[in-house]
Amino acid sequence: MKKFPLHWQILLALILGILYGSFLGEYSGYVDWMGDVFLRALKMIIIPLILSSIISGVTGIGTAENLGRLGLKTLVYYISTSLLAIVTGLMFVNLLKPGVGADLGLSRQVGELGLVQQSFGQILINIIPTNIFEAFSQASMLSIIFFAILFGFFINLASEKSRTFLTTFFDATFEVMMKITMFIIRFAPFGVFGIVAFQVSQSESIGVLAQSMGIYMLTVFLGLSVHSMITLPLITRFIGHVNPLKHFKAVTTPLLTAFSTSSSSATLPLTIQAVENKSGVSNKISSFTLPLGATINMDGTALYECVAAMFIAQAYGIELSFIQQAIVVITALLASIGAAGIPMAGLVMISVILTAVGLPLEGLGLILAVDRILDMFRTATNVWSDTCGAVVIAKSEGESLRV
Repeated sequence: MKKFPLHWQILLALILGILYGSFLGEYSGYVDWMGDVFLRALKMIIIPLILSSIISGVTGIGTAENLGRLGLKTLVYYISTSLLAIVTGLMFVNLLKPGVGADLGLSRQVGELGLVQQSFGQILINIIPTNIFEAFSQASMLSIIFFAILFGFFINLASEKSRTFLTTFFDATFEVMMKITMFIIRFAPFGVFGIVAFQVSQSESIGVLAQSMGIYMLTVFLGLSVHSMITLPLITRFIGHVNPLKHFKAVTTPLLTAFSTSSSSATLPLTIQAVENKSGVSNKISSFTLPLGATINMDGTALYECVAAMFIAQAYGIELSFIQQAIVVITALLASIGAAGIPMAGLVMISVILTAVGLPLEGLGLILAVDRILDMFRTATNVWSDTCGAVVIAKSEGESLRV
């Protein structure tokens, strides 16, 4: 018998949670523990996962010699497009405000965000930890991400013996952490059931919940559409001097594969093949830019993480200041470096952002049910950005393309 897909399990858990909370709300305490256990398990893996994933991603760039002209162009493109994607998502979530005014049973008292009392300059200074182990214990995510990027960069500058050992160690650690993560995610339906049942039992209107989730999905769709159909084609056309429509037709197969599998890593062989054989990019460019892009270039994921964090803040009635939204943008950009190219990887990354800005992880229960369908769209956006980057960089290197 065919296995019941996880995303359908989560959707079923959401429906059952709504029904349980609506009709048996007074007994929600009997199932609330499932949500607590699931969230505690997520919190347990956040720090080791983000540390190993970012270090593994940065060391994957290669030795310092690789960070020459080609490497610099690639990193500038990836950082720029991810930042543009996040800002696009931030614009739409502030415009549509999917969580504002929604009575989702989330109005419980939330502690004052630590970022409120700090200036932007002080926040940037505090990114550098005085004690990294203290940063680990306090889950200071920006400090941890900064340390991971720094550590990964200097691994590439170490002697060959040390570089090989540490790269292997953190790659292996990341692989183990992903296995633990996927094991925990298998229990997501139970966690969603417990979280949603409790939240609905505290809510007065199920219709508002459905309406808010619909607007939230629309916000993500609009952000991804603008970035993939306007921003990236404009970059491809006017910076890369490449016909974006012809290039899109050339990479249709990997885009459809990315959409159906929700995995940019699994799509990578098809992406390389299409970019080389149909768009005409040389193997020298594609073999460097595309594997690196599948690791650290997550435009769609970064946009989604930003929108999701803002939506959860709005649902909890938390007004984020400009500085706090800037921290969401910075954290989403840095966390996207460590987002693995596998289904539901963004779920863990959004946990990092929520922790960084002090938002409650319980808000994950709101977005888990629709995560799978959004994952398909954001993964396709990730791969589309990778391919656009490959042709833009190839053109800047003087290559003659077929698109």
